[in-house]
This record gives sequence, structure tokens and C-alpha cells, in this order.
Amino acid sequence: MISKGCEQCAKGGKMVLFVYGYCDQRDCFYCPLGENRKNVTDVYANERKVERDQDIIDEAKRMDALGSSITGGEPQEVLERTCRYLSLLKDEFGEDHHTHLYTGITGGRENMRRLSEAGLDEIRFHPPLEQWGDLHGTEWEDILYIAREEGLTPAFEIPGIRAEAEFLDFLDEGAADFCNINEFEMSDGNFRRMQEEGFDRKEGHMSAVEGSHEILETMGDHEKVYFCTSVFKDAAQHRNRLKRMAKQIRRPFDEVTDDGTLVYGKTWVEPERFEQLGVPEEFYTEKSEHVELAWWLLEEMVGEGDLPKGEIVEQYPTADGTVVERTPVAASETPAEESASAD
Repeated sequence: MISKGCEQCAKGGKMVLFVYGYCDQRDCFYCPLGENRKNVTDVYANERKVERDQDIIDEAKRMDALGSSITGGEPQEVLERTCRYLSLLKDEFGEDHHTHLYTGITGGRENMRRLSEAGLDEIRFHPPLEQWGDLHGTEWEDILYIAREEGLTPAFEIPGIRAEAEFLDFLDEGAADFCNINEFEMSDGNFRRMQEEGFDRKEGHMSAVEGSHEILETMGDHEKVYFCTSVFKDAAQHRNRLKRMAKQIRRPFDEVTDDGTLVYGKTWVEPERFEQLGVPEEFYTEKSEHVELAWWLLEEMVGEGDLPKGEIVEQYPTADGTVVERTPVAASETPAEESASAD
């Protein structure tokens, strides 16, 4: 079963809103947060550091977000901030902007009420690993029913460390709507601790942990269990989010690649040169110290001697516009020149 939140994630339609880097409840050896996110009070919308509320709205519009996922650290430890951002998103984008939140604490009825009133749709609980198998009769069982009573969709989201049938019991009893299992991963933030606990990467994988898929033998057949692989997160969720951004912000002459990057040309001439040659305005744009244009047009113009040189730029559509690659284009390197030399 795939929840509405996961459906939007798979389409790359969820903005990731990181609201707080601290988590005082426990120091999980598998916590994936890197140094730039762990134990910080900064807020990030996707990879964009938030300086003001409008940054969150701008980032959501930049990717044409269908919804937002609230994460940390522990979002419930800054409840006022979390609720303010939820209200901000609902006020700006309406009730159809689906929101879900990841939490490692129960929080209690008052928190559930406030989150629901602020606009949260779905809450995904991650109980402490040491309590797995003994959750019935505890606050973890209670909070599932409380969350539902307060208008939230309660669920579990756990790392694929080991199979635990008790989560299936909660699904069958109707306490939780679904259980997402994330393929166990090693990251820069947890690599050393994970090795100390005896875990290692799966052969041929950048992050997936050896043996994580074995959890499916016990839990994978349940209709309300969804296993989210590391490959899917990287190849589908992240790439689709980039594609959404790229298609949203692309200029008429930008090319969107299959990886969700933007490709265009760049040259250092006076813009009047393009007017003299009669190049339509939709194929180029003037910058303070250079001109950007369609990459294929750059190659053509350099090859025909209309421009002395340039470069083809590939960059991410994110707010910081990180450049992936720059490829120089000069007259001696163009296909036209090479063909002339061969003749």
C-alpha cells in the first residue's frame, strides 16, 4: 500500500522541510544526518537554507510541490515552529497540499491536536529500536489512536534493521494505516557508528546495508507495508523532484536532461552581436558579464565563426544552481571545423 504522501514522493512532488536538527530523546547509531544538519537549529527547504518564511514558499513554487514532508532532528521539539510552517503552507497552497511528518517521540494528545489544527495530514512514528516487539500497552499504542482521534492519519516509518511482526499486528488491528520500511542505509553521518555495530554496505551499492532486504521475508507480503529502497529514493524521488524544478524554472532555450539538470550555452560577447545576426530573443538572454543561450545554438554559431568561443553548462535547478559540468566550445573543436579539416 502506498500512502498519498508516498505517492507524491515517488513523483518528486514533496518538498522536504527540515525544521530542527536536534533530537534529545536518544542518539540512534543509525541516524543518517550529516554534520551540516545534526544538532543545528537551521531550517532547510530541500537544500535551500531558510532565512525567512517566504523562502519556504518560493522553494515550494520552484518545484511545483504537491505537498511537504516535515523532518528533522525532531520536529515535535520545536512544535510552535513546526505548526507555523504547516499553517504557512496550507494558507498559501490550500488543503490539497498534503503534509506528513516524521517523529521519534509520541508527543501526546495536545501535540496531536495542535499539529492537526495547523494542517498536518499524516504522522509517521518511529519508535526506539530497543522497544520494538514490546509496543503494545505502551504510549506508542495509545498515540496511534489519539492521533486518529485528532484527525491525523497515523502510520509507522522504520529503517529496515530487522523484521518485527508486532508492526503487522498494529496494522491488522487498525491502529496504524500503513508501515513504511526504508532500506537500511549507511551515510556519511552514520558510517563509523554503523561499522562499529557490525553493519556493512551491500556489494555494488553506495549506501544500502547488507541484509536489509531480508526483512521482506517476514513483512513484505502485507498489503499495508511498503519497502522503500535506496535505489528508488535516489533514482526516482530525487531525480523526479529535480525534473519538476527544472521544468518549472526552465527558460525557452534550456534543455532538461533525464537526470533533471538544465543545459545551456554561455558566451562572452556583447548582446548586440545577437541582434546584428538576427537571433530571436527567445534563444538567448543577457547577463551582467555574459550571454546565455541554447547550447546547440552556441555550437552552431561558434562553428560558423559568429562567436569566438563559449561553454556548455550543465547545472542543477536548485536554488544554489550548483554546476555539474562545463564543456568548453571553441572554433577548432567544433564538428564543422573537424569536417573542414578532413576535407
